[in-house]
Amino acid sequence: MAAAATASAILLCALLFAGTQAQAKRTEVTVGGGSVFFDVQFCVEALGSDDRSADAGMNYGAYSAIAADLLTANATTTAAKIDALLLRRGNDATARCLRSCQGLYGGVVRRQPGCAAAVRGRRNGEGTSCLERAVSAAMECEDGFGKSKLASPVTMENEDAFKLAKLAVALLTMAH
Repeated sequence: MAAAATASAILLCALLFAGTQAQAKRTEVTVGGGSVFFDVQFCVEALGSDDRSADAGMNYGAYSAIAADLLTANATTTAAKIDALLLRRGNDATARCLRSCQGLYGGVVRRQPGCAAAVRGRRNGEGTSCLERAVSAAMECEDGFGKSKLASPVTMENEDAFKLAKLAVALLTMAH
């Protein structure tokens, strides 16, 4: 069920980029549904934020590479934000959670060049494994704050990283 919903959301995204606005509206009504991990609006906004989407047509591999590159940018920005937050923190519980996130996002940033290359090369197993590690890092970062009963200053970034990685995996799977 989740795979079909994800496929519908991805197809809708591709059609939104490939067609006119009128066609997109009809397709949106016809296809409906969405992924359990990301919604159609996230897909359209994320992929639409990159100029390469205008030329991708129905090329799921190209969209997957775009999503992987957006994940790289997200992870790099999130790591920098965490570093800046740590400069202003002492050794409180929030700082401990941020240090954990710093290590997690540092790993994502280090792996992303190879991950993006695997996605561009359509090495599904390697690309999916790497992207799922980014998903785990984002979830673990956010969970650390939850377990400590603290508000996370990087919730939005964690959610975006999670969704971008899941979007890249779904698109890579559809690229065959």
